[in-house]
Amino acid sequence: MTTFLEHICNNQVLADRHVFSDCCNTNNSARHKCFLSYKKDVAGYSDIFQISNPEQICEIDKENPVPVKEKSAFSISAQLLTPLFQGVTQECKILPSWRYIYETSRKHPFLYGPTILTMSACYETAVQSCCREENKTECFQIKLEPIRKYIREISLRHHHLCEIGIKFNHKVAKAVELVLLTKKQPRANFSEIAKLAMDIKNLHQICCEGNAVACVLGRSQLMNYTCSKQATLSSKITPCCELPEPFRGECIIISENDEPDPSSLPLSRFTEDQFVCKQFTDKQDDFLQEFLYEYSRRHPELAVPVILRVDTVYQNLLGKCCKLENPLECYSHGEEMFQRVVRESHEHVKNQCDLHEKLGDSNFHDRLIVLYTKKAPQLSAQELVIFTKNMAAAATKCCPLNDEQQFACMENSAKLILGALCRRHEAEPINAGVGHCCDDSYAFRKPCFDDLQVDATYISPHLSCDQVVNLNEDLCRAQEEELQTEKQKLLSNLVKQEPYAAEMQFQSVIVDFAHLVEMCCQAEKSEICLQEEGTRVRALIWEDPTCRGATRPVSHNY
Repeated sequence: MTTFLEHICNNQVLADRHVFSDCCNTNNSARHKCFLSYKKDVAGYSDIFQISNPEQICEIDKENPVPVKEKSAFSISAQLLTPLFQGVTQECKILPSWRYIYETSRKHPFLYGPTILTMSACYETAVQSCCREENKTECFQIKLEPIRKYIREISLRHHHLCEIGIKFNHKVAKAVELVLLTKKQPRANFSEIAKLAMDIKNLHQICCEGNAVACVLGRSQLMNYTCSKQATLSSKITPCCELPEPFRGECIIISENDEPDPSSLPLSRFTEDQFVCKQFTDKQDDFLQEFLYEYSRRHPELAVPVILRVDTVYQNLLGKCCKLENPLECYSHGEEMFQRVVRESHEHVKNQCDLHEKLGDSNFHDRLIVLYTKKAPQLSAQELVIFTKNMAAAATKCCPLNDEQQFACMENSAKLILGALCRRHEAEPINAGVGHCCDDSYAFRKPCFDDLQVDATYISPHLSCDQVVNLNEDLCRAQEEELQTEKQKLLSNLVKQEPYAAEMQFQSVIVDFAHLVEMCCQAEKSEICLQEEGTRVRALIWEDPTCRGATRPVSHNY
């Protein structure tokens, strides 16, 4: 890595072109961190999956044939890989598309190297398969969409794991891995899980630092070790261990969780044993890790953040109880406290899903915009619409599931969505409340945001009514989704102006806005209609003298 960075810095044109000159003026360690700070998800890059000229792609592929022996070997791998990838590909072989690797790497800078290599092989296979079809365009759309979806989801996970490693201490990063491993391999013993958790945590650090070669080699070594221990780790990874790299690693990562071990020791030894404080005092980290392991293997249905909340509560409980004369009496209530943490988290998700069912997708999204504009009014209306759109989409996906799956799905979605919001705060601070929720506790990040109220320190810049409600003829040419976005941006701007107003007042303006657009866009002189009737909607903006004196929209002949 040092040599690579030195090469960039010695090439003055390259360094200046990419604004890296400030990094090149620092020493090796600081230089590396400086370069990493420029890693950002950029949505503007062209999508490699949008193949505009299938014939040209197929011609290029034809000039680079795959040896029959190689194709045959990897078709066997694909047959084993297919059910585990849940439709990601029908067969995969090693013939990386270098352009694919380049485009995917820059579009998803936090996606780990081994995953990019695996998906590039699957992409190339899809290309070869579709080039034999008559309708190549349709074939590409069908075969590449699952790969695109998988990459998008796994890239978010990788970015989130990198954030945990950077923002929080190594104990939090290791705890996350320990929970994930225990849920996937509940029959493995504690010492094996603890070792693997540390190895994976260290590997994440290497991958997040951008050392792709070390990341690929490190994962290969880790998966070889895992497969050498498959008899004691998990019965679900046997098919994966029969695959060659790079498929083996990706397959193990997405494999199903093993069945829980029915012979697990009772958790009572952590809340009823008189020697708990001695173990906690003598080897605090080891003792708490073992509690986390034992709790996780008994509750595979719970999401990682929920289990970490229980772990945090237990740690705080022992920190308080072990200072007392009768600590056992104090920490013997631990089980009740664990149940309360889970119950409260569960009830909040259930309330959200009940509200989603009552309001429907669109109105539920509007409700989220109101809530989060109050919490983070410093964000632009566009940012708030996109952020809450992801939250609304999570509810649409998770809420129809059964009670147990719904809970885990919403918690897992929230950790990624709030992680993205916290990265936005890290790049450009939003407000103290958001900063506290992002930085204080990874486990309690979601409850913190749920409880966050109106930012009383925010002073909204004065906007004229024309700025708040911008009406022009472009609205009549907008697609349904664009129109919805404009309506929601209006809603966000209204909340910023009057954060303490009743929600019905916001909804009243939004209903009138929708009515006005529908009426005027059907009129012969739509632009005049929008101008004149727009004043009637603007009249509903509170306390603005430039908007007074008008009424609700009425029908006219324009």
